[in-house]
Amino acid sequence: MNSLRAKLAPLGPLLRRSIVDMSYSHHFVDFQGSAIPTAMKKLLVTQLSPDFRKAVTLMPSVPVPVPGDGDLLIRNRYVGINASDINFSSGRYDASVKPPFDIGFEGIGEVVALGLSASKNFAVGQPVAYVQSGSFAEYTVVPAQVAIPVPSLTPEFLTVLISGTTAYISLKEFGDLSKGKRVLVTAAAGGTGQFAVQLAKNANCYVIGTCSSDEKAGFLKSIGCDLPINYKAENVASVIKEKFPEGVDVVYESVGGEMFDLSVKCLATKGHLIIIGFISGYKTPLGILPVKEAALPAVLLKKSASIHGFFLTHYMSEYKEAIMSLVKLHRSGKLVCEVDNGELSPEGKFTGLESVFRAVDYLYTGKNIGKIVVELPHLVNSKL
Repeated sequence: MNSLRAKLAPLGPLLRRSIVDMSYSHHFVDFQGSAIPTAMKKLLVTQLSPDFRKAVTLMPSVPVPVPGDGDLLIRNRYVGINASDINFSSGRYDASVKPPFDIGFEGIGEVVALGLSASKNFAVGQPVAYVQSGSFAEYTVVPAQVAIPVPSLTPEFLTVLISGTTAYISLKEFGDLSKGKRVLVTAAAGGTGQFAVQLAKNANCYVIGTCSSDEKAGFLKSIGCDLPINYKAENVASVIKEKFPEGVDVVYESVGGEMFDLSVKCLATKGHLIIIGFISGYKTPLGILPVKEAALPAVLLKKSASIHGFFLTHYMSEYKEAIMSLVKLHRSGKLVCEVDNGELSPEGKFTGLESVFRAVDYLYTGKNIGKIVVELPHLVNSKL
């Protein structure tokens, strides 16, 4: 036991924990000198449903997890909301997984405890981000190999973990972007759309973006969108047909249903349509709205056009390079990482795990600008 404590000593007195505490009572000492509680709040999927409020239960008191040898215990400070949270809560991603199970795809926070082998690359107090199921909790255990060191605990970094990398990798793989190409981004002012707009613009493309309000159109102009189209005030198909009679070269599509049909019709010869989601159907029993599939082969053949589906999980070999490139662009001032923390929502800022429910509801109203993020504040109640 003394030899183990000697090995822990280089991590500093702020990591002091007895071996009994480490294995059983989970009563840690964090880097700010306040005791990490033995219990925490977390969200848990308790029944399968596309209705997030029916599927998910707030657990007011569950044990704080214990990190293994290669793990980090992270106190979450910000967690990201994704449209696919309700696909996960409805069991669509893995039919073999039965409730109860954890939920939440991404988080950013500080390391408050870690295993011995994890201490080679991480330290207590270090801010890190991660993509892993189970982020909708006050504390999450994350394998050290999936944790990403970040310079500070700012929610902007959270925007690139899933939303930014999805746009970056999908456009790199299937967009074939180059100067002068016409790119249509649907739901362009959303968490992922904002990146597709900017990445296409950085490639010197002409960018068209659909949105649902004049406020969003203003935001799109501010990040370089050449032609924002408010679909509640304008007919998207008519505008595109008038301005681009030959069609558009690339469509970055995340809405589905009628918007998917429109996107297929407006493709130019040899155009590419990239599907990264179909949010309009996620709340339905089957998770998708019908499209005019019968005509699809003929339309694609006539235009020598193509459609590509993109699911981030299948491209993790590209993930590290995508993150590094996005961070570099952001630091150079070439990439805006817009965060929506709910300040303009009816009940105000999304703060605490309880507000995850509101944040998911807010996402499906389509009123958010940028990535929706929930803050999990931590108050230091005691000092040692």
